[in-house]
Amino acid sequence: MLSRYNFIRQSLETHLFFARIMKEHAFFLQTSFTPRDAKLVQHADELRQEFDKFLTDCIALSNGVVSNEVLQSGEVITQYTLEAEKLTEFYTGVDIPTKITEAERGLRGGTEFNGALERQVAVLNRRAMYLIDNIIQFKTHILADVVACKMFTFNYPLLIDHILREAQFYLYLVKRLQARDEINLMREAYEQEAFWNRIMAEHSKFIRGLLDPSEEELIAAANNFGKEFDQLTCEAKEAMEMTRPSLLSVTDESLKATKELRDFKAQGTEGILECNVKSIIIPLLADHTLREANHYLRLLEIFS
Repeated sequence: MLSRYNFIRQSLETHLFFARIMKEHAFFLQTSFTPRDAKLVQHADELRQEFDKFLTDCIALSNGVVSNEVLQSGEVITQYTLEAEKLTEFYTGVDIPTKITEAERGLRGGTEFNGALERQVAVLNRRAMYLIDNIIQFKTHILADVVACKMFTFNYPLLIDHILREAQFYLYLVKRLQARDEINLMREAYEQEAFWNRIMAEHSKFIRGLLDPSEEELIAAANNFGKEFDQLTCEAKEAMEMTRPSLLSVTDESLKATKELRDFKAQGTEGILECNVKSIIIPLLADHTLREANHYLRLLEIFS
């Protein structure tokens, strides 16, 4: 049974990370449709704005409550997020509420819990499950039409499947939190590693495919990361049936590889913002993948 303290803190920390990820997923979908699918553009925009409101409310409850470790991990925002949002807004013409990012920059950690907070977080979790379910349905519909050649979008089919799996994982976590189910990170480390190693592998492949063909060195590096994380995904799955020492060995390898990939993403994000990397990677997507690497690194450090 999850304690009141852990229920509140883990719920808010989960939302601070994943709700921003979801609102950006909606943005990536919104800006990838053709003019024919104007209704889908509108739907994606509505979902994005709902997650904007949700994240705003989550931030209001989180100040003085969540851990400094999460706030300092670079998974909530990075040093590039605000600039990436402003440049992405300039490129696309889509209004991005940067006040949310500014509010997150002002968050502080602590243990300022009160009696009402548990009830407020439970309500927030129910609201999250409703929103996540909606975006899951939306992504599922889009993916089905894309693979059946009933729709064209500028997103890879694998990317749509990728963001669908992330939403499903978010929903799974929130349901467990709402049920006060104690999440034993050590026991479930292999499952998390298999999930996130696959995510890191796919990030590498998306980066490879979105770089300008002239960026041969960066393409080669991204390709190597993709292969490395494919192998680590397999190793994490195999470790599920093996001994704890075997899992620790996989964790050490994953930690080393993820640090290297994180640095690669950070350099790439900076290069895109400074117009030193030729690609069709929107700045917010670069920062988005960097935050996910930072999140995974924090988990790996717990596992190890």
